[in-house]
Amino acid sequence: MEIWPGNPYPLGATYDGVGTNFAVFSSSATKVELALLDEELNETLIELREVDAHVWHCYIPGVRPGQRYGFRAHGDFDPENGQRFDPSKILLDPYAKAITGQVENHQANFSYSFSNRDERSELDSLHHTMLSVVINPYFDWGHDRPPQHEYHDTIIYEAHVKGMTEQSLEIPEEMRGTYMGMSHPTMIKYLQELGVTAVELMPVHQFVNDPSLIEKGLSNYWGYNTIGFFAPQNTYAATGELGEQVDEFKSMVKAFHEAGIEVILDVVYNHTAEGNHLGPTLSFRGLDNEAYYRLVPDDRAHYFDTTGTGNSLNMRSPHTLQLIMDSLRYWITEMHVDGFRFDLASTLARELYAVDKLSSFFDIIQQDPIISQVKLIAEPWDIGEGGYNVGEFPPLWTEWNGKYRDTIRDFWRGEPSTLDEFASRMSGSSDLYEHSGRRPMASINFVTAHDGFTMRDLVSYNEKHNEANGENSQDGESHNRSWNCGAEGPTDDPTIKALRVQQIKNFLTTLFVSQGVPMLSHGDEIGRTQQGNNNSYCQDNEIAWMNWNLGEEETDIFRFTQALIKLRKEHPVFRRRRFFKGESSRGGSSSNGDIEWFRNDASYMEDSDWSTSYARSVMVFLNGEKIGEPDMRGMPIIDDDFIIVFNASDTDIDFTLPSSDNPNPWQLVLTSDAHAHPDLTLSPSETFSATARTSWVFQRALS
Repeated sequence: MEIWPGNPYPLGATYDGVGTNFAVFSSSATKVELALLDEELNETLIELREVDAHVWHCYIPGVRPGQRYGFRAHGDFDPENGQRFDPSKILLDPYAKAITGQVENHQANFSYSFSNRDERSELDSLHHTMLSVVINPYFDWGHDRPPQHEYHDTIIYEAHVKGMTEQSLEIPEEMRGTYMGMSHPTMIKYLQELGVTAVELMPVHQFVNDPSLIEKGLSNYWGYNTIGFFAPQNTYAATGELGEQVDEFKSMVKAFHEAGIEVILDVVYNHTAEGNHLGPTLSFRGLDNEAYYRLVPDDRAHYFDTTGTGNSLNMRSPHTLQLIMDSLRYWITEMHVDGFRFDLASTLARELYAVDKLSSFFDIIQQDPIISQVKLIAEPWDIGEGGYNVGEFPPLWTEWNGKYRDTIRDFWRGEPSTLDEFASRMSGSSDLYEHSGRRPMASINFVTAHDGFTMRDLVSYNEKHNEANGENSQDGESHNRSWNCGAEGPTDDPTIKALRVQQIKNFLTTLFVSQGVPMLSHGDEIGRTQQGNNNSYCQDNEIAWMNWNLGEEETDIFRFTQALIKLRKEHPVFRRRRFFKGESSRGGSSSNGDIEWFRNDASYMEDSDWSTSYARSVMVFLNGEKIGEPDMRGMPIIDDDFIIVFNASDTDIDFTLPSSDNPNPWQLVLTSDAHAHPDLTLSPSETFSATARTSWVFQRALS
């Protein structure tokens, strides 16, 4: 076999049409070997003798796409001093573009004995772990163009590749649960009819199925256990895992773009699947443990953990930062994705113990001409000290607004003294984002997400029911933040069922008329249930999958959601690019403002009203003539006027619409009250009865 010196960059395995260049980083190894594997996993070892700036490399003519490979790294095995080299473990390439196989819960993957943790285990892991794969980087993108929806026009749909497609009878069986199934015309049509502009895919970076879950007959369904930051998850491929998953993923993105839908990836750069000091040696640990991971300063045999998963990546290491930045650029330039949602993003900001808003990670992204131009969404918390940072990320970023979620839930379950904050959250959370120069679009608004109850279960259960997880229901959020509408779990009582649908519609209405960027969790638009499980991370089954057998009730919720999204898209008054100009986030109290808040008798809200513990209803006026923003041509944007009535109390309340110089009538366009007259039309100063726990949207033409 002919072996050439090759190049230290790009890192990973790079096929050029003739052969493949291999390059891997390790600053502390004494020797690194490239292992080439044939179909029977017979191994050919090649010592990498060329080393530049701690990058070990070679070029081998004739090595083609589909070639399986790994690395064996030699050096000290000295955990007390942060070194964990073990050449008996074949290691994944941190830059692998494709990965084949799965990790077994086998002694060979661990460097200590299961029976005695103080005893070394040097069993060879070759036949019990994943392998890297050389890919063909060439793909016909045709005329692919990113949709590039502006943030204020964006409607995000959080989805799971397998969960969305596994039970769809309209998708061929062999495509269900895969990238091909996700981009099947049936699924594309569904998302287009719903009206969303972006899908935010739960993790599709190659992840490891936790051995502890496998022992229980479960699996890591969500995928927040990454091992390959460049490789699409191989179990989501329909045609193979020797590079086919890469082409399938690209084809999926291309199909979404053709439909005008952006693709955002939920990415997990805060930790890896190697876990804590008792975890397996799969890649980073065996290549350069102290460069890739944060170790406890006074106890370097253990890992500093702000993620609750066993380890945290070392963001002070330039090579770890390079890995993340190279990964992000790769998914943008080669895989054509449109943005990222960063799991536990506070961990990425930690240079020492504190969350540092001027950390290297933020600085580098700010300066990067590629990454800085896509959508960047932070989950602005982790479990470490000072880790809750809603509203504290830099100007380039948007954030999952956890305060929005909690406030909207509290308001609709009738919690006292929530009206003040409800108004702030609905009007864009200027108290959180304006100080940093950001706009309402910085707030990613959501009521539910993958982590927690579905919207259906939010109104159907007081307590979580996570028995299927095998943890005695000790996992997941400990309490519900909603009103369960009169019964626990499934019921045939038509009154209770109707109340639940009504409450779901209240949540949906609030979400889509709020300023900011709405995010809908997949299935909430059809009332999906997880049977009370609020932590379905290990439920790769009917508990977590979408049920496409839609009855009358599910179809009703879908049509309501569809109408809300259509209303939001058609009216810029709901998706302002700037904050309201009132004296506070609640808006001013003078007439003819851009937003005005009223009591039910049409008098203006006063300061004392906001702090009244029993106030659970409000009327808000959105002035379509005073949006005060120019369009692309510099012309002022104007819209119809809207009045929204929220009655979260448990009694019916009479609301009088404000008097006005505009004599045009108010037309009811949407309400959660199933018994309201669909053609309800009211004149200024006219009164109507808002039934308990309902929301109402009225529209009035400007002239």
